[in-house]
Amino acid sequence: MLALCAALLTVALPLSFPADGGPTGLDTWFEDRLDGDTGLYRVLVAPSNTYIVIPLLLAGAAWFAYRRLWWRAGFILLAPEFAIIVNSLLLKPLWDRPLQHYLAYPSGHTVHLVAVITAIALASESRRARTGIAAVTAVVIAPAVTVGMIGLGYHHATDVLGGAAAAVAMVTVLYLPVRRVQARSAHP
Repeated sequence: MLALCAALLTVALPLSFPADGGPTGLDTWFEDRLDGDTGLYRVLVAPSNTYIVIPLLLAGAAWFAYRRLWWRAGFILLAPEFAIIVNSLLLKPLWDRPLQHYLAYPSGHTVHLVAVITAIALASESRRARTGIAAVTAVVIAPAVTVGMIGLGYHHATDVLGGAAAAVAMVTVLYLPVRRVQARSAHP
């Protein structure tokens, strides 16, 4: 159900875009409220940068590999990278929303960050860990990154929202076969 809702949001958001691919009313509302220190925006956007996302991905995979949970470690390594490839090669060209000199929808930085966090949360055995990861992401990380990206002019708010939804949808769908394999190996 989560994957379906996220996929529907990813597909529905572009229906609100103006014909020229410019900002929506929601995008303009956010952008009008963010005039400030670019230094602060750079700090806020940092969690979505590769130098943070890749070590997070590797640490998550290493944790599960250390515990000999190989399917989970492999899933964490591969699913987010698959999501970013699909986003770059399929989704961005499909919706063709230019911003400056690149395609902005769905936000690639957001897809990568949210895909890694989603993969780690799904692979976790603990419901409390999954809930904590989701809560911290939704309440702290995602809003901070969104403000940073909008403040620096990298993305519109809808690009970030679409990126988060696309990442959740793709990684959740990719986790379904891993969950089945794990269940079969746990109960032969």
